[in-house]
Amino acid sequence: QVQLVESGGGLAQPGGSLRLSCLASGFTFNSYTMYWFRQAPGEERDFVARINWSGQMTYYADSVKGRFTISRDNAKNTMYLQMNSLKPEDTAVYYCTVDHGGMAYWGKGTLVTVSS
Repeated sequence: QVQLVESGGGLAQPGGSLRLSCLASGFTFNSYTMYWFRQAPGEERDFVARINWSGQMTYYADSVKGRFTISRDNAKNTMYLQMNSLKPEDTAVYYCTVDHGGMAYWGKGTLVTVSS
């Protein structure tokens, strides 16, 4: 079965960096576009970034463009989100997701808190 496990969240100071990982299993990882979403307290879940199967095409939400970098290592079935120049408004639970067979699968998320 499809499983997605996020890790790497934690507490960071404004201007700091964190690197999130998403370990995938149960499907042919190197054939699928992967996504990062986030959900701040009391807010809806929002798109952050996506990456195509090869890693050569990426797309970002305006709010993170120039600060976050999405990447993947197909040999490790893992996707990453490098987050730099973090702001308090980046505080959220971050989720990875894949659309497999017409169904969206989500991990349980990893909490990122940006605070001094």
